[in-house]
Amino acid sequence: MELSTTDLSDLHLEAIWLRPIFRDFGGRVRFSGRVRTLRVFEDNALVRRVLQEEGQGQVLVVDGGGSLRTALLGGNLARLALERGWSGVVVHGAVRDTEELKGLPLGVKALAAVPQKSAKEGRGLVDVPLAFAGARILPSWFLVADGDGVLLLPESPSGGQSGG
Repeated sequence: MELSTTDLSDLHLEAIWLRPIFRDFGGRVRFSGRVRTLRVFEDNALVRRVLQEEGQGQVLVVDGGGSLRTALLGGNLARLALERGWSGVVVHGAVRDTEELKGLPLGVKALAAVPQKSAKEGRGLVDVPLAFAGARILPSWFLVADGDGVLLLPESPSGGQSGG
């Protein structure tokens, strides 16, 4: 049985919380996995490139600078994430195709939804430290998300393989 974010918070004093600024858009509210990071701004070409890789139960954390002008994830990329084995995506920015996202068994947290698609130029950085929502987020940390929020741990809470 997987522990909830509240249980993990009680057990791990080193746990880091993201501020409660995210909404749930995916069909799974509860998800977890090793973190991959991405920094982009109103351009989701790198989001696609990373999600095309084998997910192995990981969570892609995308720092979109908090922009609400264009969506960094929609139905097509969410389906790709599922096909490639990703557990979830956390977007510090916007998503679109919300009805489609709700119907997919993928964890998706973002700030808001907007209809506008993003640029496709491929600008950004992969697997770099991020800082938003009151926390520093490093690649390979372990993320657990549920209805109570998003928690980060420097190591897997079980000490073993990550999962979703």
